[in-house]
Amino acid sequence: MELTMLYKDGGSGAEGCPSVYLADTGELVVQGTQLAPEDLAKLENPLPGETAVRISPEVLIGALQRYQANR
Repeated sequence: MELTMLYKDGGSGAEGCPSVYLADTGELVVQGTQLAPEDLAKLENPLPGETAVRISPEVLIGALQRYQANR
């Protein structure tokens, strides 16, 4: 899978997360801090292999704006 970074939290420094990528499949890939086990347990119906990460609304909005601008 090829990934193109759409947006990265400006406060995260040169490395790290959160970030949002566009995959060559057309899907979005989100990189963030994984939820704690007690918070993961609150998800409804997670399938095997699924997880959840935290990102700020600003990162998601910034990624969507870049996605729309490049369409």
